[in-house]
Amino acid sequence: MKRELNVDHAVRRGEWLEWPLPSLLAQELKELGDSPFHLRQWLISLRQFPEKWLNRLYSVGGIKLTRNKLMLQMFNDYDTSSHPLYMTAMASLDQEGPEILYEDDYCLVAGKPAGMPVHPSEAGQTGTLDEAVLRHAVLTGQSAHLRHIHRLDEDTSGPVLYAKNDYAQWKLDEAMRQKQIQRDYMALVQGQVREEKFTIDLPIGRDRHHTSRRLVSKTGQHAVTHVEVAKRYKGATLVYIRLETGRTHQIRVHLSHIGHSLIGDRLYGGSGQVLSTQALHGCHLQFAHPWTGRLIDIVCPSPNWFVRAEQQFRPLQNS
Repeated sequence: MKRELNVDHAVRRGEWLEWPLPSLLAQELKELGDSPFHLRQWLISLRQFPEKWLNRLYSVGGIKLTRNKLMLQMFNDYDTSSHPLYMTAMASLDQEGPEILYEDDYCLVAGKPAGMPVHPSEAGQTGTLDEAVLRHAVLTGQSAHLRHIHRLDEDTSGPVLYAKNDYAQWKLDEAMRQKQIQRDYMALVQGQVREEKFTIDLPIGRDRHHTSRRLVSKTGQHAVTHVEVAKRYKGATLVYIRLETGRTHQIRVHLSHIGHSLIGDRLYGGSGQVLSTQALHGCHLQFAHPWTGRLIDIVCPSPNWFVRAEQQFRPLQNS
């Protein structure tokens, strides 16, 4: 039965996902029993849906078969005015909205500028990406409850992935746990990185002597960073980075530990002469779409401040 299904045939109808089934399959389901209970059991067997999500949908009457169409109440209306950030978001309607790099009924990717936190770290904090994305949803007439799937440091720019419904959140959270969401970065670091391509596999823990810092520690959490040299400059190196894990300050800690602090990252020994913030930008995000499974490939171009920082260094002739 699974081979006959085509997710491309499914369309949104308000709060419901309408999924037409081949007539023979629909008839077979009716013969097996087309009650919500039997439909739930059949859906579980497909392994397309999180079982806990299906059970919750079943409990509220969100599964039914109508005229050979499977109906799933996937897009529940969310009262955006109940969101904790709603008042601050609405108080800043004149602010420029976030750069939307991708959006559909299931997920959204927003470009985060350097200096903007993803979410509030204390009550009453404003100016976050979560707030900007909520404002975008309200101004575009959406009733979706957007929730970020991963985060970036405040001073790191780049793409941030958001889920727009419970199903997408279940799928994308699981993809994060399984390390199936690829995140690539570019960084301008101090000095000449000798190796062309290498991996840093060192645990990271808290610095007992500095609450804001992390450091390589035997008792820390497992952390793996893949590094590849992109271009060499006099006094600096441009590197591409791929994270295998997502520890706090992971890139900054690993690179400073091997003697190549990020330009502008004064917390970890970087010089602030060229930049007042760390030269780190998320340039690429890749993930499987939560419904279709197709690969979504997001490229986030270098911001102007990063380009200007590169231009402060003279390229090596053999680079």
